[in-house]
Amino acid sequence: MNDGGAIVGLLLAGGGARRMGGGDKCLRLLGGRPLLAHVIERLHGQVGKLVLNANGDGARFAAFGLPVVADSIPGMAGPLAGILTGMEWVRSHGMGAALMLSVPTDGPFLPPDLVPRLAAAKVEAGAQIACARSGGRSHPPISLWDVALAEDLRRAMEVEDLRKIDAWTARHALVHVDWPVQPFDPFFNANRPEDLDRAESMLA
Repeated sequence: MNDGGAIVGLLLAGGGARRMGGGDKCLRLLGGRPLLAHVIERLHGQVGKLVLNANGDGARFAAFGLPVVADSIPGMAGPLAGILTGMEWVRSHGMGAALMLSVPTDGPFLPPDLVPRLAAAKVEAGAQIACARSGGRSHPPISLWDVALAEDLRRAMEVEDLRKIDAWTARHALVHVDWPVQPFDPFFNANRPEDLDRAESMLA
């Protein structure tokens, strides 16, 4: 199994949060703390270095003390752009890390065994990508990636204008790892204001 210290965690916060009314969704409060703080806490001990993918002025995240990198593909190209950005950042700054975990920053209930289970399944299957799944639904932005895929992903995005994450992952050796959805789905994400109300109940 891979040592968590050799895995870089990528926090995806590059979206426009339209369903939440705009702004930085990850800075919305849950239990008096930003969603981003909950995500960081959930990953503590599961990965080594963390990096935040966000567009615009990175100074608004200064309190978290993380490197902030904007999409390397212009035009708000979706989660694939964030994943590519993370992979390329890891290859440049990740001190030799071969693996990257990506997670959205609007999912405050990530499981404590996320990385160990993804890493074990990836090794067992000989896969390049291990993707979380719950209730029969896969969550491609919550995956463990070989950063060596960066060149293929950049080519797909620049040459083919590919934007659908499933269309790209289908080209590579991928394994799914299942989590139960009781008492609640650990991959719940807060897309709308009413989701935050629900998350407050779940937190309680």
